[in-house]
Amino acid sequence: MSGAPVIVIAGPTASGKSELATRVAEEVTGSVINADSMQVYRDLRVLTARPDAADEARVPHHLYGYRDAADHASAADWRADARTAIGAVHAQGRRPVVVGGTGLYLRTLMEGITPVPAIPDEVRARARARREEIGAEAFFAELETRDPAIAARLHAGDSQRVLRAWEVHEATGRALSAWQDDPVEGPDLDFRVIVLEPDREALYGRIDARFARMLDAGAIDEVRALAKKAEDERLDPALPVFKALGYPVLSAYLRGVMSLDEAAAQSAQQTRNYAKRQTTWLRTQLRAGERISILKQYCVNEPEIFSFIS
Repeated sequence: MSGAPVIVIAGPTASGKSELATRVAEEVTGSVINADSMQVYRDLRVLTARPDAADEARVPHHLYGYRDAADHASAADWRADARTAIGAVHAQGRRPVVVGGTGLYLRTLMEGITPVPAIPDEVRARARARREEIGAEAFFAELETRDPAIAARLHAGDSQRVLRAWEVHEATGRALSAWQDDPVEGPDLDFRVIVLEPDREALYGRIDARFARMLDAGAIDEVRALAKKAEDERLDPALPVFKALGYPVLSAYLRGVMSLDEAAAQSAQQTRNYAKRQTTWLRTQLRAGERISILKQYCVNEPEIFSFIS
């Protein structure tokens, strides 16, 4: 795959990276490509802070809201979609601007990924049925016999990763840890990476204000609609969409388990904790050689940015 360097804009949630990505795309005749694992789902536009219609009208946007809540999208699935989108953007003579804070997505795109075969839907269903039948602890014990190396890095309550490792062994007859020891499919793209790392207190203030705006914009109605869909379609509660920040607490509020004030407080704290983990990951794990710029403020020096990404 060839073309102009791919611009990557990363940062913790609520750091302003989506707005920066749109501004950069306008300046360089670019198209924005989503790298947020929750914004791929169409069911929670408000709660996942997807760009609104006005922002999407400014420049082309790709891989937003294109998956259903019932989908179990993996990092490998997203990487394949992202590479297709990058190729299409290059073919249009535009610059790809990848934006998001999902570290696994960014790493698989920039550093490559172990080519684990796709897992058939019937194997996924069998894994979930087995876990429900025997319980989380017994299911985890089964994983320990199948793939002790992976199990040593997980715990029984880490349902998504435990299920994934069990499914890989069930579908391929080979442990996920063995697949991960294989050479990765390396990247063939040139990246220019901008990381937003704002002041912590300013970021926390933005997190609090954003959740209040989400409530005003209809986040509760979104959660109510998705909860009804989950009930009507008997969706697996382990699906990734149900882990979206704010969904569990607002769902609890709708069930009468907590007040709206309690839900807001818990969501704010969980989002702050997540932002801290994102910042740590981006600081320690993201690798791009010398092609990385750390921005400490929201009001960035735009000439510096555009010189860096050219």
